[in-house]
Amino acid sequence: MSVSAGPTSAEPRHDHSAPANGTPGQEVLRPHAEAAFAHELAALAAQDDRPRPARWKLSPWAVATYLLGGTLPDGTVITPKYVGPRRVVEVAVTTLATDRALLLLGLPGTAKTWVSEHLAAAVSGDSTLLVQGTAGTPEEAIRYGWNYAQLLAHGPSRAALVPSPVMRAMAEGMTARVEELTRIPADVQDSLITILSEKTLPVPELGQEVQAVRGFSLIATANDRDRGVNELSSALRRRFNTVVLPLPESVEAEVDIVTRRVGQLGRSLDLPAGPDGIDEIRRVVTVFRELRDGITSDGRTKVKSPSGTLSPAEAISVVTNGLALATHFGDGVLRPADVAAGLLGAVVRDPAADRVVWREYLETVVRERDGWADFYRACREVTA
Repeated sequence: MSVSAGPTSAEPRHDHSAPANGTPGQEVLRPHAEAAFAHELAALAAQDDRPRPARWKLSPWAVATYLLGGTLPDGTVITPKYVGPRRVVEVAVTTLATDRALLLLGLPGTAKTWVSEHLAAAVSGDSTLLVQGTAGTPEEAIRYGWNYAQLLAHGPSRAALVPSPVMRAMAEGMTARVEELTRIPADVQDSLITILSEKTLPVPELGQEVQAVRGFSLIATANDRDRGVNELSSALRRRFNTVVLPLPESVEAEVDIVTRRVGQLGRSLDLPAGPDGIDEIRRVVTVFRELRDGITSDGRTKVKSPSGTLSPAEAISVVTNGLALATHFGDGVLRPADVAAGLLGAVVRDPAADRVVWREYLETVVRERDGWADFYRACREVTA
């Protein structure tokens, strides 16, 4: 016997066409992907004549185009959501078109969450069926919970059951997302095994089960740095097709990523991009890459690496904060002094060891680099 996990009368389905609580769309600080890029998704759907898997809003080709960007025959420009190897995106999309779950694996800041959100938005038109993994995530977050007032008053019943995002995705043929899977306790992780292998979620209290309908898929993300925290069991790992999201291969690719994302964030925060901002973005990216790789970009000087990850996500944060400083306390042009403090905070995570690494890098690399004198002075001032 099966049971529907759709919304009950006491649990209305959220209408994603308008923000909650009547907030005007332009006032939302961070719209969901399906709202922020609705015009691109609609344009792709209108011109997408390729085969679509059951309940998919777009064909696999159109989903890949949505993530990687391109220009449609009618002239509509699809902005890139992910800058990286095309094959990585194609394998991820193809996985979702099969009965396998997708695990996006990579270092912090390699856009795992960003990619999973946009994949769900393009495939299902809804990226909000989300389980956020933490050390305290309970099994109910993945399976189901109970409305205890209903449970005490009437006993176990469908009206008392509170479906998890995964249960709803199974019943409605949607895409569920599990963020930071390796942060979730191992016994809670393993509650996914039956869901992914049998495509069934038993509800023994009711003598029923939820069976996944066609279109159901699950995307999980995991952090390379979390190995040894709550490693996946071999039984669970076999249920996933793992796709590794690499760090950007070149300075140009990373500068492009940071520039695009800072531009998006700046527009949402009413922060105008300064005309010389690209110079500081390139400096921040160069510093991060050299400290991350342990060698300067010309290959001549080895440097020590700090304890932090120094990912593109952190570079985006440093530049966005610098842009806010330039806008509110400067002349609107992004300068070395605006990014120096953010750089120090990103690099120096361990006050003792990392500060030594940063000072040595400033004196041996930054100080000697042509055209970086202002940057060196700004970094020295905040470091002192």
